[in-house]
Amino acid sequence: MEIETPPTDRNEPKPDGERRGLVMVHTGDGKGKSTAAFGLAMRAFGRTHVHGKKVKIFQFMKVPSARFGEHRVFEMLSEMGPPVAEEIKRDKEREPIIQGLGDGFSWKSKDLDHSAQLARDGWERAKAAIMDGEHFLVVLDEITYPLIYGWLPLEDVLQTLKDRPRDVTVCLTGRRCPQEIIDLADTVTEMTMVKHAYKAGIPAQRGIED
Repeated sequence: MEIETPPTDRNEPKPDGERRGLVMVHTGDGKGKSTAAFGLAMRAFGRTHVHGKKVKIFQFMKVPSARFGEHRVFEMLSEMGPPVAEEIKRDKEREPIIQGLGDGFSWKSKDLDHSAQLARDGWERAKAAIMDGEHFLVVLDEITYPLIYGWLPLEDVLQTLKDRPRDVTVCLTGRRCPQEIIDLADTVTEMTMVKHAYKAGIPAQRGIED
């Protein structure tokens, strides 16, 4: 009986290049873009004893007071502190891993100028984290939307990704990612929607969608 080759097997030689930070993109109309980025952040946080740096998630469309499932679990992880020596843990444990920068869903906004300014202010904070050399991973969750709306300067985002410290990985999520970012990225995953429960009349589920 012939055994099929597992899909994870490499068909080409193992890369021998230098390890470095990546630009990663999760885009497409399917569900799971942010969820995959949160999983990546959890994995990176679990390896703090290896890289010794911070992990940060900036959410461009969520309010700072958001209390979805991801906020609760990362709050627990922040309070627990990273898996490193106690002297390092004391320096890192008070800083939240995940942070909302916006005012909620843009189509519900009562003041789009204010929403745009929040996005610009948030980008400056995210940019500082990318460039400060203290972070192993920075997630820019749902950043494609303020880019699409013209609230953020695409050229500044591109230049920051190019100029970031070599060991910093940046993961960007959201639909309709600008082609310029896709061209620059090292890894791009497009989530394709085959079916979605919402279209069958099933509402969002507590603990699944939030």
